[in-house]
Amino acid sequence: MVNGKEGLVEEFVLHRIGTDEESSVFSDFSAVIKGEEEQQFLRRLFLRPFANMAFTSEFASDGKKDANVLQMHCAAIHKGDGVVERSEAIAKHLLAVAEGHDMPPGELIVARFSDVEMGGAAHDAVGIFKFDDKEVFLESRVEKQNVLLRMKRGLGNNKPKKACLVLYTPKGHTLFLIDDQGSTDYWQQDFIRARPKKDHVNSTNDVMQLTKTFITEQLPQDFVVEKADQIDLLNRSVEYFKSHEAFDKKEFANEVFQQENTIRSFNQFSDRFQEEKDVQLQDNFEISAQAVKRQSRVFKSVLKLDKNFHIYIHGDRNKIEQGVDEKGRKYYKIYYEQEA
Repeated sequence: MVNGKEGLVEEFVLHRIGTDEESSVFSDFSAVIKGEEEQQFLRRLFLRPFANMAFTSEFASDGKKDANVLQMHCAAIHKGDGVVERSEAIAKHLLAVAEGHDMPPGELIVARFSDVEMGGAAHDAVGIFKFDDKEVFLESRVEKQNVLLRMKRGLGNNKPKKACLVLYTPKGHTLFLIDDQGSTDYWQQDFIRARPKKDHVNSTNDVMQLTKTFITEQLPQDFVVEKADQIDLLNRSVEYFKSHEAFDKKEFANEVFQQENTIRSFNQFSDRFQEEKDVQLQDNFEISAQAVKRQSRVFKSVLKLDKNFHIYIHGDRNKIEQGVDEKGRKYYKIYYEQEA
């Protein structure tokens, strides 16, 4: 979803976030590094972790009386305010909301980007990154015909434990979040105050999740359904999302489920799903190819038979038959035209 290969890290500020035993240290300068090798490293450090994300969020706020603090600071950086002052305010905001939580010490980096690609267009962005761990690496240099070695600790290939990338588009902002410590709610709920964004990316994710849950869990409760037929429905569902640019609920139900009673069951389950998950699904939306690619990985097309065989069903359901022989043994009969 996020393509940072051509992105530019304009500047960044690093603050040391301490604990009760260790004081925090706030930097009074921003780093500007323009070398191509250095930019490649910074892109890998800051932007690569977001490359395969399909879930999008946005800032939540209740108007001027209950403004979103992080949203305000990020917007100010985007508009040209000093990154140093705003980043220190962001660091102090994090320390305030994390009080009472088990937040480990580490480095907090606030960065300003340009030309970060999303949806085929380049955008400005602001990123907040919390690194808890440093890597150990070996530094070498030649001095007076001797090779000197020294062990150092620093940031390198480790992903941030927590991060928030804010992309600014003509229609507003889009957030991408990293939270490797999901048990701590202060990062997303108190510090960022994020909520799912009502866009085509999340609509695609939600409807595909709904469809998979219906086929694998609800449908067998409503009807007698063979496992091979479930897999066929999963395959047809994914194929619909891959072959269409836009989702139409009525068209989707007719193409995938076909039978009137199955369609009725799907629509009823859809209503319950929205109520239980507290989401509002749209009947029509543009399909996100990136979300389809990510979600289709969990649409399993494997038929597992005891512990002896796995049958991968990718195509024509009519080429596989199920039965029971005269000895009571279950079997599948598979038809094919040629071996690969």
